[in-house]
Amino acid sequence: MPQASHVPDERLDATLAMLERLIGFDTESAKSNLGLVAFVEDYLKSLGVAYVKIRNAAGDKAALFASIGPNRDGGIVLAGHTDVVPVEGQTWTSDPFKLRREAVRVYGRGACDMKGFDAICLAMIPEFQQARLASPVHILLSYDEETTCRGPLDTIARFGADLPRPGAVFVGEPTSMQVADAHKSVTAYATIVHGHEAHSSKPSLGASAVEAACDLVTELYRFGEELAARGDPSGRFDPPASIVHVGTIHGGTARNIMARLCTFRWEFRALPGVEQNLALGRLEDYAAHVVTPKLTRHAKDAFIETVTEVEVPGLKPESGSIAETLGLKLAQSRRTIAVPFASEAGQFQLAKVPAVVCGPGSIGQAHQPDEYIEIAQIEACIAFMRRLAAELS
Repeated sequence: MPQASHVPDERLDATLAMLERLIGFDTESAKSNLGLVAFVEDYLKSLGVAYVKIRNAAGDKAALFASIGPNRDGGIVLAGHTDVVPVEGQTWTSDPFKLRREAVRVYGRGACDMKGFDAICLAMIPEFQQARLASPVHILLSYDEETTCRGPLDTIARFGADLPRPGAVFVGEPTSMQVADAHKSVTAYATIVHGHEAHSSKPSLGASAVEAACDLVTELYRFGEELAARGDPSGRFDPPASIVHVGTIHGGTARNIMARLCTFRWEFRALPGVEQNLALGRLEDYAAHVVTPKLTRHAKDAFIETVTEVEVPGLKPESGSIAETLGLKLAQSRRTIAVPFASEAGQFQLAKVPAVVCGPGSIGQAHQPDEYIEIAQIEACIAFMRRLAAELS
């Protein structure tokens, strides 16, 4: 087990104090993050840091984009999200919204994913200011990463307009401070089957939405087996394939009634280079040629629809990009990794801003009860940030 340093570090103390404050705000994705944002605003003002607050359409959440150093294009964005996953149904041994330190770890919801990174970025601002940066460091704190990864889009849209266009982005999701240059895309769907109610003893009078949904789900898993057989040509991902997964299915009203409605929610996690709508195309083709003709045989008003609920782009490797080259140098590493989870990094890449994922902590701790981050990982990230400040000065 890694041991925390015994050398006093003012920045570590400042980071832990900041993390305690950030964890204290319950920013589960279904809730507002404006309390946390107001706290960070006051902190930025106290340091004389210029920032922009960008509210969502509903006005109940906001992103913050802060800049340290010269007001110009280029530099590095340190991107983190402020939302966390729910704690309901999890068994915690202490208050999840109160920082708890035990030996070489600190516990709390978001300690690893990813308020730990946010706290480090904010606590490092005084050192960034003292470094006399020649290129700027930007800090972007977003929202809704745990649900849609769309929180930074309004900010990204302003790059090169009224906000500086950065040279690269480091997304601080937990990678144990390894540099990840690739991750899968994620697209989430709701497929709704509209049948026709009838007594179960007379199937010729209706159309079972449950039967049709089960047929569709079975076809998705058949497709999943095909994807597993195709594997991962890059040999970098675990599991080594694009993945189809059905998470929930709900339908029907009683055992002896042919179901009028059945909905199942599913997702497709595609390897970089694989079309995000590949699984949807497979489902729609099967629905049109196999399931719908059977469903409408006795009920012409029956139909099937699929709604895209979430669409998160993947991250493709960009060998030799500023993000990769600088990230590896600062992490003191010679190789990149691929990660199985999605992040906001793909959103930046789509906007033609090179991005990698690199942050403290292990993804194995994310979303868990008694979520924690190792003190040694916080220290490693602080060292990374100090090297960044030196590189940009």
